[in-house]
Amino acid sequence: MAHLIEQVALLLFVAAVVAMIAQRFRFPYAVGLVITGLCLRFLPVGPPLQLTRDLLFTTLLPPLIFEAAIFLPWRTLRGQMPLVMVLATLGVVVAAAVTGYSMYALRGWPLVSALTFGALIAATDPVSVIAAFREFGVPARLRLLVEAESLFNDGTAAVLFGAAVAFGTAASATVGGVAANLLLGVVGGIACGVAVAVAARFLAGRTNDPLVEITFTVVAAYGSFLLAEHIGGSGVVATLAAGLVLGGRDARKQVSPRSRVTVEAFWEFVAFAANSLIFLLIGIEEVQQNFSGLLPSALVAVLVVTLGRAATVYPISALFARSRLRVPAAHQHGLFWGGLRGALALALALGLPPTIPLREEIVSVTFAVVAFSIVVQGLTLPALLRRLGLDKEVRSGEPEAS
Repeated sequence: MAHLIEQVALLLFVAAVVAMIAQRFRFPYAVGLVITGLCLRFLPVGPPLQLTRDLLFTTLLPPLIFEAAIFLPWRTLRGQMPLVMVLATLGVVVAAAVTGYSMYALRGWPLVSALTFGALIAATDPVSVIAAFREFGVPARLRLLVEAESLFNDGTAAVLFGAAVAFGTAASATVGGVAANLLLGVVGGIACGVAVAVAARFLAGRTNDPLVEITFTVVAAYGSFLLAEHIGGSGVVATLAAGLVLGGRDARKQVSPRSRVTVEAFWEFVAFAANSLIFLLIGIEEVQQNFSGLLPSALVAVLVVTLGRAATVYPISALFARSRLRVPAAHQHGLFWGGLRGALALALALGLPPTIPLREEIVSVTFAVVAFSIVVQGLTLPALLRRLGLDKEVRSGEPEAS
């Protein structure tokens, strides 16, 4: 245990140094961490941490989703919700279908493997997206759309992935049974998240001690996730719901300004630490992946995942072209190329049951897509934002008119 703590401390020290260098030379922090992770693997004393499903899904993902949810600006988000929810629901289904069918048709993957891969890779990941967009001065509305979509579509992708796995692994699975599990995942997750958050909010409102209030929020983040997973619901949806409840305006009124500042500072640090560990471990793990013979599948996957994102952003934006939620063309391009993948896709891939055909190939191809997303898209995103004229920071808290 002591050695493990030493290695975590070392990784956090490396992350802090990389963050300073990234700020100094103005390159994406996430990209620097992944590349640093690639280099760390070749050092004689490598970190013993393994990028497992439990580490990603159960340990690091809940606080990241919770932190993103409590910081969502509800006053400005309410007016954008129709667009965000269509992107986060219909958009995920379209992207999953395009990706899954393409892998089935172009690479000859079994249909269950192709659809499962489509589901786990469809959602943009808040860990990657928020880390990237917070570093650049993008217009407020674009930043809000990207962050909100990436947060909400995590829940959609997790539930869709669960349905795909259930349909592909259960011999007696029926459409009705899968639909019931899908409903349980969503409704059960929301119910657990709201229940835990309401209880935490009630208790936190009875004290003025910031440390106690922080403790209740930590319990809410992990408690909602674990409770939902225990009853068969979606832990991702539960933690999202808990964060939204505790980050809402009514909840903020129940705590003192001093406590609110302390709680928010704590969660900003937790998000930084979790992000840092994830990106470093992605780089370390990337070196260990066996891509022998998988390069054609990896290249096709990168291409069809990118096409799936385009099939989501541009048609859905066209649906709102004549409404007050019209998305300017430059913003559409930012949404498209800013659709990074990251921790959620890897957590779902690593959690695939061994009975899924081509499981190991799916895991390796997922790593390839995530690496391309973080490194290639992450490195080219600033140049694209500048070319589109989207690199000027909008100081107002309100999204600019479209």
